[in-house]
Amino acid sequence: MIDFRYHIVSLISVFIALAVGIALGAGPLKEAIGDTLTGQVQALRSDRDALRADLTAAEGAQAEQRSYLEAAGPTLVSGALTDRRVAVISLPGADSDDVAAVEAQLAEAGATVSGRVSVTDNWTDPSLRSFRQALAGNLVPYVLPAPAEDAGTEVELAEALAEGLTGADPAAPDSQSESAGLIIELLANADSALITVADEITAPADAIVIVTGAPADEDSTSAPVEDVVAAQVAIADAAQNRTEGAVVATADVTSGDLVSTIANTEELASSLSTVSGMDQVTGQLSVPLALNARIGGTVGHFGFGDNESPFPERTTLGPVDRTPAQAEADPASVDGAGVTG
Repeated sequence: MIDFRYHIVSLISVFIALAVGIALGAGPLKEAIGDTLTGQVQALRSDRDALRADLTAAEGAQAEQRSYLEAAGPTLVSGALTDRRVAVISLPGADSDDVAAVEAQLAEAGATVSGRVSVTDNWTDPSLRSFRQALAGNLVPYVLPAPAEDAGTEVELAEALAEGLTGADPAAPDSQSESAGLIIELLANADSALITVADEITAPADAIVIVTGAPADEDSTSAPVEDVVAAQVAIADAAQNRTEGAVVATADVTSGDLVSTIANTEELASSLSTVSGMDQVTGQLSVPLALNARIGGTVGHFGFGDNESPFPERTTLGPVDRTPAQAEADPASVDGAGVTG
């Protein structure tokens, strides 16, 4: 009986509360509640309109800054790389529009793009390891100075690629050596090509720009990311060691990619220059200036991220010395060497 009465009282209390709420909502509190809700909606609309106006203003300011930099760019970089010949290496993941924009800034700086090559996924494909080992063995005799005997396949291939882009004919230093031409031909040969060549290499390069992108997810590549980055580090090292200077450029820096690996490795950070944000005008302008600084002996890491400098300090470069340091490898010494896939 007590439980029944308790439930009856509870139900009556609920209905009384509902009745009071309805009465107040329809009566004396109606206007107050309506005014409060209307005020909140209007405040939210005002905030939305203010944010939209701020966004429009920010986009307008960004467009104006971009227009200014595009107009000022030729003046900023003009003469920074006068008479230099620069080869461009695109690594997997590099955006073709970013590459084209960087090449345009190199030209504005007075450089000639002497060669354009793209490294393919075959460079690190585990299923082609034996093929790469055989190919590296055939390429080493063409590379002067030769890589260390214990260098390993990835370093040997990287040194060969750099030699292919920079090797000069001792009798005509403005012409690509026969050995360099053969290296590029072998690297780009067959279905298992390690590189593709966009245009004919017009002359041996004095410097190299390496354009990279975000590392592929391991789900989308057959090679572990760390192995891919290690091979890319070897390419960057070889490019620096066999030229006046090299720069590694990327749009965004991500953990474990080539640029972050360089920045976080003391030995690499002290020898290899990097540029981030190359999908923006600021980054594109920084590439030729960073290369100018590296040729002048200054290593830097440029961008707007942690431990990066906003802009490279330009230096005055002396004339290019293209006197061959070594005699060319004799192609006949490796005649008949074959590569099997």
